[in-house]
Amino acid sequence: MADFTTSTHRKRWILNPHDLTRKYQAANQRAVDALHKYGATRVEVQPDGSLTYPGAGGDGENGRKGPLPEHLSVEEELLVRRFYENKIQQVCAAFRLPYKIQATAIMYFKRFYQQWSVMEHDPKNIMLTCIYLACKVEESHVSAEELGKGIQQDPQVVLKNEMIVLQGLEFELIVYTPYRSMEGFIYDMEPFVQRMGSAGLEALQELRAVAGRVVDNMMLTDAPLLYPPGQLALAALRIANQEPKVDLDGYLQALPEHKSLQQSYAELIAKLDAIQFLVKGTKQPVEAEVRHIDRKLKYCRNPSLQDEAKSKRERKIKRGKRPPSDVSMTNAVDEPLDLNVAHDAKRRQSDGDALI
Repeated sequence: MADFTTSTHRKRWILNPHDLTRKYQAANQRAVDALHKYGATRVEVQPDGSLTYPGAGGDGENGRKGPLPEHLSVEEELLVRRFYENKIQQVCAAFRLPYKIQATAIMYFKRFYQQWSVMEHDPKNIMLTCIYLACKVEESHVSAEELGKGIQQDPQVVLKNEMIVLQGLEFELIVYTPYRSMEGFIYDMEPFVQRMGSAGLEALQELRAVAGRVVDNMMLTDAPLLYPPGQLALAALRIANQEPKVDLDGYLQALPEHKSLQQSYAELIAKLDAIQFLVKGTKQPVEAEVRHIDRKLKYCRNPSLQDEAKSKRERKIKRGKRPPSDVSMTNAVDEPLDLNVAHDAKRRQSDGDALI
């Protein structure tokens, strides 16, 4: 893997808060403008991910019929994205996929929706395609058929969106995640805790486990889009060490000189404080709230997706099959993800892969 300092991840995918907000607002506004222009006419997704509105014709301008559906705000889109990022973690856990795949899939999802609105592309379908691509890139291939069968979704949806997601990512697929950086820091800290003997090493391993869970939560915020993975890993270790288990502050004081960093200890602490403040202040979606938003979303996104879901349900009813049980969120458009089925899928994660 290329060095992070020369990677496209660092050059193009780490933004300042103003630019990130501007991207979200631009994607939302584009979807709203299309909604105002075309109303709820049928939408078709082109191979490059753009949208066209064929068959316009009706009572109003550009075939618009009746009042416009209420669109999602930028804040509502944010909650929907975070909800599906959490679903990525659940699907990857159900398939026993390594953490590096989970983190890569979430980063693909985050990057894609810097370019597009959830009103333009169904986040559930994009979520599954991001997992599929992450498995490919991280060389732990899961076929679209296996992924679809494991959670009772149409594998053709995964394949249909593959090129759209790749173009949304601008074919820049190398991702650096905090998990690997955290492992490096844990290894580097061992000499600092060995003076405490076996108790110090045990405390370090406990810190490692807690910090891993902190990184899981951190991946559901905007932090991975604003800070490099090394700083995220240090912030996770610092959050996990609130009741000091190891002399982390001593390690951080020595780190700028030890690693020849271009920033001082004070500057590093300021960055870690900012990350901690961001993670602590991030609102996590409540399922009841997302259900309400999703009811709005079904009226202002690609109507062809609704037609496909309806046809699929009708085919299942004709075959005498009941739809999968609701383990996530149900709406009138999409069938829920049945993550219980995935527990019977092929196991792909070894014990040593947990935090790589």
